[in-house]
Amino acid sequence: MSGGGGGGGSSAPGRFADYFVICGLDTETGLEPDELSGENFEQTPLRRTFKSKVLARYPENVEWNPFDQDAVGMLCMPKGLAFKTQADSREPQFHSFIITREDGSRTFGFSLTFFEEVTSKQICSAMQTLYHMHNAEYDILHTPPTNAKESCSSTGDCNGTSVSKLQRFNSYDISRDTLYVSKCICLITPMSFMKACKKVLEQLHQAVTSPQPPPLPLESYIYNILYEVPLPPAGRSLKFSGVYGPIICQRPSTNELPLFDFPVKEVFELLGVENVVQLFTCALLEFQILLYSQHYQRLMTVAETITALMFPFQWQHVYVPILPASLLHFLDAPVPYLMGLHSNGLDDRSKLELPQEANLCFVDVDNHFIELPEDLPQFPNKLEFVQEISEILMAFGIPPEGNLHCSESASKMKSLRACDLVSDKRNGNIAGSPLNSYELLKENETIARLQALVKRTGVSLEKLEVREETSSKKDLKMQCDEEEFKIYQLNIQIREVFANRFTQMFADYEVFVIQPSQDKESWFTNREQMQNFDKASFLSDQPEPYLPFLSRFLETQMFASFIDNKIMCHDEDDKDPVLRVFDSRVDKIRLLNVRTPTLRTSMYQKCTTIDEAEKSIELRLAKIDHTAVHPHLLDMKIGQGKYELGFFPKLQSDVLSTGPASNKWTKRNAPAQWRRKDRQKQHTEHLRLDNDQREKYIQEARNLGSTIRQPKLSNLSPSVIAQTNWKFVEGLLKECRNKTKRMLVEKMGREAVELGHGEVNITGVEENTLIASLCDLLERIWSHGLQVKQGKSALWSHLLHYLENRQRRTTSGSFSTSGILLDSERRKSDTSPAMSPLRISLIQDMRHIQNISEIKTDVGKARAWVRLSMEKKLLSRHLKQLLSDHELTKKLYKRYAFLRCDDEKEQFLYHLLSFNAVDYFCFTNVFTTILIPYHILIVPSKKLGGSMFTANPWICISGELGETGVLQIPRNILEMTFECQNLGKLTTVQIGHDNSGLYAKWLVEYVMVRNEITGHTYKFPCGRWLGKGMDDGSLERILVGELLTSHTEADERQCRTPPLQQSPSMIRRFVTISPNNKPKLNTGQIQEAIGEAVNGIVKHFHKPEKERGSLTLLLCGESGLVSALEQVFQHGFKSPRLFKNVFIWDFLEKAQTYYETLEQNEMVPEENWQTRARNFCRFITAINNTPRNIGKDGKFQMLVCLGARDHLLHHWIALLADCPITAQMYEDIALIKDHTLVNSLIRVLQTLQEFNITLEASLVKGIDI
Repeated sequence: MSGGGGGGGSSAPGRFADYFVICGLDTETGLEPDELSGENFEQTPLRRTFKSKVLARYPENVEWNPFDQDAVGMLCMPKGLAFKTQADSREPQFHSFIITREDGSRTFGFSLTFFEEVTSKQICSAMQTLYHMHNAEYDILHTPPTNAKESCSSTGDCNGTSVSKLQRFNSYDISRDTLYVSKCICLITPMSFMKACKKVLEQLHQAVTSPQPPPLPLESYIYNILYEVPLPPAGRSLKFSGVYGPIICQRPSTNELPLFDFPVKEVFELLGVENVVQLFTCALLEFQILLYSQHYQRLMTVAETITALMFPFQWQHVYVPILPASLLHFLDAPVPYLMGLHSNGLDDRSKLELPQEANLCFVDVDNHFIELPEDLPQFPNKLEFVQEISEILMAFGIPPEGNLHCSESASKMKSLRACDLVSDKRNGNIAGSPLNSYELLKENETIARLQALVKRTGVSLEKLEVREETSSKKDLKMQCDEEEFKIYQLNIQIREVFANRFTQMFADYEVFVIQPSQDKESWFTNREQMQNFDKASFLSDQPEPYLPFLSRFLETQMFASFIDNKIMCHDEDDKDPVLRVFDSRVDKIRLLNVRTPTLRTSMYQKCTTIDEAEKSIELRLAKIDHTAVHPHLLDMKIGQGKYELGFFPKLQSDVLSTGPASNKWTKRNAPAQWRRKDRQKQHTEHLRLDNDQREKYIQEARNLGSTIRQPKLSNLSPSVIAQTNWKFVEGLLKECRNKTKRMLVEKMGREAVELGHGEVNITGVEENTLIASLCDLLERIWSHGLQVKQGKSALWSHLLHYLENRQRRTTSGSFSTSGILLDSERRKSDTSPAMSPLRISLIQDMRHIQNISEIKTDVGKARAWVRLSMEKKLLSRHLKQLLSDHELTKKLYKRYAFLRCDDEKEQFLYHLLSFNAVDYFCFTNVFTTILIPYHILIVPSKKLGGSMFTANPWICISGELGETGVLQIPRNILEMTFECQNLGKLTTVQIGHDNSGLYAKWLVEYVMVRNEITGHTYKFPCGRWLGKGMDDGSLERILVGELLTSHTEADERQCRTPPLQQSPSMIRRFVTISPNNKPKLNTGQIQEAIGEAVNGIVKHFHKPEKERGSLTLLLCGESGLVSALEQVFQHGFKSPRLFKNVFIWDFLEKAQTYYETLEQNEMVPEENWQTRARNFCRFITAINNTPRNIGKDGKFQMLVCLGARDHLLHHWIALLADCPITAQMYEDIALIKDHTLVNSLIRVLQTLQEFNITLEASLVKGIDI
């Protein structure tokens, strides 16, 4: 639930504020140290934190917003009470906060903290006693330093002095010093009118501290704000009176962007555009985000701004912009969160122990610095987007790289050494001189890219003209001051630019929403299994550069909820207000760009809605719609309402506890009808959460472990913490189940159709997204309940511990084999030569990853290891083995951690086991440049004198990513391992020899090649001779391979290397010495084979590019096109003499000679026929002239491949069917002589014409046509 939301059930009257609260020191209970807030006792007593109490609240309770004492107390003064002496600075501090209720609705709090003199003698003497004790301990521990008195005016200035001196002299002496303690006044309101509330509180505080008492008693003003000031209705403005001056607030109408009242300007000044956009991207992709600042209000401003800019999406997870010190244990929540952590300004980032950082975005707000999670995708059109925002900021005089002077870092920056800057690549905002902001801008790489863009568009960054103020503004007299109006303007301009990105990006989203076929009830029950958005089709329309971001964004909870909302509200009336605004904008864009919705361009469309949005705010501020009743004297006894200067009094609760009996004040200034209408509208409109059925449904429907929006701020007993963690564990398990299911469904496609996906397969980008999100989930699981954090990746550090343990054990000799050889059950009778199986070893897989120099970080290593395990189908097994070391798990994890909940852990491993049902190449396809060892095994026929072979063999392996080049094989060595750059999936092996020596004949049965890292094994069947005068006289052959699948045993013995017998699909010519003893097929079977081969190729081209298999296999493999055409030409082929073999190639050469003589005799029929004949001859000649020693069958294969590539096959068949040579060499029953059969064959081959067939290099080496 992002920005501007509010609680307010339907019964809430439209009052501006629900409660006025005072918090501070309860003199009755005295000083109670606040152990929970984590401050230690080494601190001097003035620096320690003590418990604060809610001292008073008015009224006691309102039924539509029950008072939550613990939450208010904690968030008003998140660090408890603070004490100071007259030497410290005591400026009042304002901050706002949010309380999120269980149902997701929220209330807003605004508090002003100031210091009052302590009048209670007991408290002063207690403080003195604490000091005596502290100094005594201190003197024992440290030799006393020289007695120079250093008075530090404020904590800020103390940074220079050494902390030890500071602790000694930051002292308190009851006789000499005045003690001050913090107190806070606070408003609790249903809507977030931050500016107005800040003014109310500041004026109340001023009334107490100014020498002149205010015109009326304080009670009058507080009564007025609680009971007499209404909430402004939607689209109206309201003016009411503070103690010293009028206060104005305005609320957007239902067709504008929702209410948002924090200054966006401040966020850009603190962080700079580049960082804001990166942080925004992290939030959209639901990373864990931790904001860090000394100022509560800054935490709140950044959090609220980032969530408000997400319009129309809403943050769905844990949202705690100010995390009270007592809730630090909540940082190990294994769910996405957006939290704000208060820093004391002394410790730097390195001291911060964060439970997990694998997908954490850490924002040091005060120091202009942001740490991003690894592989964060680029926000679409980021450059132009940053440019558009920068132009707006500059028009308001804000430097786009942020205003360093507004952050604490300005002073620290001067001392930064240059080398720190160089190493600080991620932080795109620090440059050489922090003083000249424009210079700084020039050195920032993004800005450099921007300038290039700017030159093209003709805007100059140096002299950006401020947009000419429209004339109308001159006539309108604003009711608020210039500065405030500027803030309104900048806010709306920036928000419009951000909102415009989504209206452009999702302009046609409605087309892809999958409306449920069944009724709503059953849709809810099966909510999680249902796909609600056609992601694949949507992504296929998007420009390529958007995909990395969009494919991940579509997987988020916020996107799912947004689409659920869309499905829920068919009719306009019950539409979610946010959705209504968004849809109306999308409709406008559609009218403007009457483009075909499917043609997406990555053209950047600038925002055009700014002026209109500004205008409506301007009109509201120029003419105030409603004015509330003025504060007036209340019915108080004489003498009440007096108070001492400088102290905020205890107010008269009798007059403040109830509102006016009859609503005469409200009636006077507000017509009854708008009050009534407003009440009905109140909870539908910008209060975001309707308490009706729909909201409840959606909450239940999407409850993916996100039931916890905010930790319980009340009781922090261990049982509550345990219960919270239990919810997390359940959530993680559920998320794991849904992720595995989604990944399998995407991968298998068949089930997908049943679930209403349509026949759309997964694309490479999407698969990567899903695997990345699985890695994130694993990191979250591994970092839940960690005892001590080590390294950025919890999973990798666990693996390293495991490795260390194993090494210790092996050296002590207690553990024999770490790898498991799962091949003992191979049958003795199976003597076929085979590779020794790869050991299944978790440690070996880790070593492979450690050896990849390209992967630098722990998070990267963990991800690569997960990918490798997925590809080897060992993920579940490896993790099971990792977790079987119970001692280690106990040492590393707290009792409540997910990994120590046995049942959940078992179920989790079981879910992961389901990945073994599909083949992933998520390692091979991602790490394309790494070196991989390949193991080759050549199996010659044992029957025919392989041992006498004298020539020197060579081999060349090709894959989808490249080929090895020719590798010489040492003679008589049939097994070898070599390293080369990743070849991808293997496709062909060329094998041959140099024909040297006496016995240069070699009969090879098959070749096996195994990737030693992923264990993928390919078999390349051959079964033919290599040698002159043998078989077809070939000295080299091109073999086409297939990936062997491992036969999984029914029990746990997953993934053993398969026994390398003949793989089931091989009916290949095993030791067929002549091609003539092939099984003879009849014409029907041959036609079927051709049909299937062509069909295979057609299907191949109908798949999206990322998913196509190997085309080589479809052309030259088992039942490929080449072997089918071979059958065509073999059918009815006359074999002249007993011992001499005749090959198809011989027939083709004769045909060629015939055509060439025809040409010379110039007996040429029609022109068309002539070009076909010429082409045919040209190809045959070229193949015969190749320098390679390919045999006749190899040449035939080459001809078919080239013919398919150039779409000539059907011409050639027609040509040959009419050729007189055919009549001589074929019997009458031959297929090639049967006209009807030949015609149908030609028709089938013609279907290949529409495809652009590219051949693998190994198939056409040495031929230039």
